[in-house]
Amino acid sequence: MPIGYACRLAPVAGGHSGDSAVPIDFAEVQRLFRVAPGGGFRLADHDPAWDGDDGIAKKTRKETANEILTASVAELAAMQELLYASDTWSVLVVFQAMDAAGKDGAIKHVMSGVNPQGVEVTSFKHPSAEELDHTYLWRCMRRLPERGRIGIFNRSYYEEVLIVRVHPHLLQAQRIPGIEANEKTWRHRFDDINAFERHLSRNGTAIVKFFLNVSRKEQKRRFLDRIEDPAKHWKFSASDVAERRHWDRYMQAYEEALAATSTEHAPWYVVPADHKWVSRAVVAAVLAGTIRGLGLRWPAVDAEQQRRIEEARRELLAE
Repeated sequence: MPIGYACRLAPVAGGHSGDSAVPIDFAEVQRLFRVAPGGGFRLADHDPAWDGDDGIAKKTRKETANEILTASVAELAAMQELLYASDTWSVLVVFQAMDAAGKDGAIKHVMSGVNPQGVEVTSFKHPSAEELDHTYLWRCMRRLPERGRIGIFNRSYYEEVLIVRVHPHLLQAQRIPGIEANEKTWRHRFDDINAFERHLSRNGTAIVKFFLNVSRKEQKRRFLDRIEDPAKHWKFSASDVAERRHWDRYMQAYEEALAATSTEHAPWYVVPADHKWVSRAVVAAVLAGTIRGLGLRWPAVDAEQQRRIEEARRELLAE
């Protein structure tokens, strides 16, 4: 993992919500965390515990990350209104991760400043009987964001090449004629997903995907924290520990999925997640930069609308 986060991703002087100044260097964010299209991706090259340049005090790095989070949250709040007003693009945000990687916390903190009327979070669990009677993409299609809105998938159709790959017996419940748990099936699903995301992009849905990369050591610490703190017992599930036994298989599945499905129109970002202050800052910076890159504009007012505005102004001032 490249270093220099604290040095090169600091907020630009004078940049804040409402200014034209870019609050962070989005190109640098992309260089550090984006999975380049075309394969060649290795998960081992990304350190889950990375937290910036070792030459800078950790306190300073953490303060910088919090500044980035604050600036990006403020920018997102302003951009959400513009996204809604322009009514041309929608934004789909996909989160995937191992258990306890911090998906819920990242969503909560990054979206803390936006209008909840313009955001919908969908958490996908085990498919229902109705969902199993449709193609595996169907339940996600039903929850896609409409124009002007942000949709967040907490887990997604990518489960079909992750948990289903690690537990291939789950394919049987889908009752797909002739399907087998083999490399051909996973390649076909990668093709389906890429085609699906290409279709969304061509029709005005911007897609950004985050893999919160937590280490096995940090996951263990967080599980033990949930066990030892009664206030966190509600977060713990014995199935989480059971899934942990398949760690290596999950890492292989994630590596192949990210390599096969990170594209120019639907990129993956591998986010270091051992330090939550790092992961939240990175997610916020990427999401703000993605929406900023859409080039949104306020709707133009035609001559007739302008005439009515002026009439309303005169009437109100005359009261």
